Amino acid sequence: MHIFRSGFALTALAATAGAQASYTDPFKEHTITAPDGSITAKFIGSGASLSELWVRDKFGGFRDVVLGYDDTTLWQTDPGHPVFNSIVGRYANRIKNGTFSIPISQNPDPNSPNTYHIFRNINGPDSAYTLHGGAIGWDRRNWTLVNSSPSSLTFQHLDPADEGFPGNVTAKVTFTLSAGGKYDAVVTATATEKTPIMVTAHVYWNLDAFQETSNIFNHSLRIDSSKYIEGNGYLIPTGSLPSVQGTALDFRKERTIGSKWNDSVGYGGCSDCYGYDTPYIYDTPNAKTPNLSLYSASSGIRMDVTTNQPVVQIYTANWLALPRKKVHGGPNLQYESFSAVAIEPEGYVDAINNPAWGVDQIYYPGRDFKWATTYKFSVEK
Repeated sequence: MHIFRSGFALTALAATAGAQASYTDPFKEHTITAPDGSITAKFIGSGASLSELWVRDKFGGFRDVVLGYDDTTLWQTDPGHPVFNSIVGRYANRIKNGTFSIPISQNPDPNSPNTYHIFRNINGPDSAYTLHGGAIGWDRRNWTLVNSSPSSLTFQHLDPADEGFPGNVTAKVTFTLSAGGKYDAVVTATATEKTPIMVTAHVYWNLDAFQETSNIFNHSLRIDSSKYIEGNGYLIPTGSLPSVQGTALDFRKERTIGSKWNDSVGYGGCSDCYGYDTPYIYDTPNAKTPNLSLYSASSGIRMDVTTNQPVVQIYTANWLALPRKKVHGGPNLQYESFSAVAIEPEGYVDAINNPAWGVDQIYYPGRDFKWATTYKFSVEK
């Protein structure tokens, strides 16, 4: 049995790559721009988080299409911590009871030497579990900038068995902007011993940038997915992988997010909630063409997403209540519920407690982890 070892101290681990200088200020913004000027982004070291992303709209202007804070220190100090646009790990999403074993098991023996107990940072009246890596996951850690160019940044994080996970993990993320409105994010990770790794980028999108509307009901969404991972009242997977056919979860044909809103009750994280907080299983994992598209007719901005991950979590920001960035009309106006959609490419949620799925999320020396997602922006007039 392995018990959680305290990981509450925030660390800024210095590292270098090549001849590039290292930067340790987690709140300093670093700006990159595509060679053709079609897209500009800012990132901070705290959580390797995207703080701004500017793309062209159908009127010829630029809009910042991601939520966030003007005060970058809030990425660590905001008690609500919505995980704005951060890299999430070592294990994203939920771990049932904060417990797993290696080899994995449906019901790990809590007293086995092969069982690990991760800090359970969500504690409900009848359920406790680990969310997004524990009390201080990668989204709350200070990543070090180890390489940069005018159009690319690489951050690194050294995870020394934090939160009770086995082994040390070295993770790197490279963000690159390319001509034609292309944004690539690639995470690689190596482990010193067997450990589960599942990563996502928890980016909140509003392609209107709050200029015409304050919610995402009129954003059009397409997901190439016929099945989803069913969750209980706390979104812990039940093991069932039902069809989306005939439900409000069916986005196989592009439609507005609000078009079946009245039928979305129960999919938002509680029995009487509206909205979506759902992991979709892609019909074609590791597709070479976009398997998800988000579009705003108001701005004309379309975002096509291609990823090597088999699942995407769609979360319609069901619990937001924070001041907006100035560029979005803040601080007097707020980001409210349903004002954005988080699109989170990831692996099968809690597969480490569902061996029947046949999904291997255990990594070790000689088996490295890679997460790669491309966001392609275009304009439709």
